[in-house]
Amino acid sequence: MATWTLVIETAPPIMMTCANGNGIEKGTLLSLADAFLVAASEGDIDIIAGVAAEEKIASDGKTKIAVYREGIFKATAGGNCTTGKSLMSYSSSGDANDVIDGTNAALYSKILGIALETATDGETLLVDLCPGKASVNLLA
Repeated sequence: MATWTLVIETAPPIMMTCANGNGIEKGTLLSLADAFLVAASEGDIDIIAGVAAEEKIASDGKTKIAVYREGIFKATAGGNCTTGKSLMSYSSSGDANDVIDGTNAALYSKILGIALETATDGETLLVDLCPGKASVNLLA
């Protein structure tokens, strides 16, 4: 599984709740399941909470995990990503950590960040992580 790599920290991570039984790798894209409850992203267009700032070992007794909600990250494209466009999670490529251009105005809440580079399937790109904040260029 490709993970997200922090390049520039623009804000410190915040603590969010997670299930004790879940294992989460550092750099995993996290989905928001409930109020401050996160889990590893599993599918296309999840509502994204952020990126795991630390590893969470399954059944270790911990129910909190540090989560980046902002920052510049290196991510992997699961399809076409265009500089300046909003991005969504995309697992059809086989990896729930991949991203693709957000192309549906109805999915504004699913936006996870803005592409800072253009990339195609399998290439890495820089992403400005900002969950839920759509670019004005969503449909451009």
